Amino acid sequence: MTRGIMTESLQQGALSGTAAVCIRPMLTTDLASVLKNETRAYAFPWSPGIFADCLAAQHECWVLQDGADVIGHGILSAAAGEAHLLNLCVARDQQGRGLGRLLVEWMVERARLRQATVIFLEVRPSNRAACQLYESIGFCDVGRRPGYYPDARGSEDARVMAMELLP
Repeated sequence: MTRGIMTESLQQGALSGTAAVCIRPMLTTDLASVLKNETRAYAFPWSPGIFADCLAAQHECWVLQDGADVIGHGILSAAAGEAHLLNLCVARDQQGRGLGRLLVEWMVERARLRQATVIFLEVRPSNRAACQLYESIGFCDVGRRPGYYPDARGSEDARVMAMELLP
């Protein structure tokens, strides 16, 4: 999906209730909203410093905005022909509207624009909705990272998934 098509779909409200939704670069002034969404969506959220470091490193940092509200974010690292989807979050009260798919597809397109030939991500196996979303977009399992995520019992393995980005 090209940026023009993505922007047009967003402007036309192609998804239910998305008439005012747009994707734009993340700014440092967005961090309070990003952190609010992150802490409400995840039991073990990223710290403010991690987000600030991603911005400083000039990773692909994007927010999903509905009117004046930041309702999601995505962070992608891209170098040496590979991309890594580091973080993706849709505000808990906005989930189920297709916004996660929209944001993942946007991040995949950004990886293509950065000339990546493959994109990787980690996901909690217990996050069934995210696993199903990534699988439906074309991500496949390529490995596991034992004890990667903290959880209430100590840790949870990560599914490592990848998708080839053909020209």
